[in-house]
Amino acid sequence: MITSRIPLFIAVFASLGASGCGPTNKEKYVERPVEQLYNEGVDALGAERFQTAARAFDEVERQHPYSTWATKAQLMGAYAFYQNNKYDDAIVAADRFIQLNPSNRDVGYAYYLKALCYYEQITDVQRDARMTELALRALEEVVRRFPESTFARDARLKIDLTYDHLAGKEMEVGRFYMGRGQYVGAINRFKTVLDRYQQTSHTPEALHRLVESYVALGLLEEAKKTASVLGFNYPGTDWYRDSYALVTTGELPPEERPGLGLRILRSVNPF
Repeated sequence: MITSRIPLFIAVFASLGASGCGPTNKEKYVERPVEQLYNEGVDALGAERFQTAARAFDEVERQHPYSTWATKAQLMGAYAFYQNNKYDDAIVAADRFIQLNPSNRDVGYAYYLKALCYYEQITDVQRDARMTELALRALEEVVRRFPESTFARDARLKIDLTYDHLAGKEMEVGRFYMGRGQYVGAINRFKTVLDRYQQTSHTPEALHRLVESYVALGLLEEAKKTASVLGFNYPGTDWYRDSYALVTTGELPPEERPGLGLRILRSVNPF
């Protein structure tokens, strides 16, 4: 889903010391200077050897737990897990950093990294929405805690996409109900989109699906009111054209008649 990783965090700490040598198996548990261990982790990140980097940063904390660099290594280790798609490990590491260092100047990044771990696990709209909800809560926490930060600006953009994904899930369930003739259940789902996610790309389709459902139930006045709202807000869309046809003739145009509630080709799925 995300096409590029965030390289900025390496740059924050990459200049903390001279470049170290890569570890060998014999050196793995030998106590060494903190600068050497830390920079081995940075070098491994640069070479995209993320598992090696995570081990190196863990070794910094193990061998030098009370050093300034041990604190930095905690967060860099979380970043290495994230880059290696080890999202659960990254979340645990980020949470640990937040708990141990609530006043650290980089704690905002820890919250942001945790949110990214949830966000990048959002897959297609047909899967369970739990991960999407976790991502939304984590992104909103970034914005709430650090409203003026660079992280918050990016989080706001991702929140919009996350809302779109949640709306898409409601639409997918609503269409399922329509296909089974369960129009009351479908209406509830489409109303949820309008109540909670009306700023998303799914709103015009949700309005049209309501028109379809109301017509199917014989609630023509409700259908006309909903079609009017659709026409006022989205007058040039195919969704309005189809709704207008429904409330004036009681049926879709000939090219759109494969089955009431089953025309979903124009549905929007941003993921």
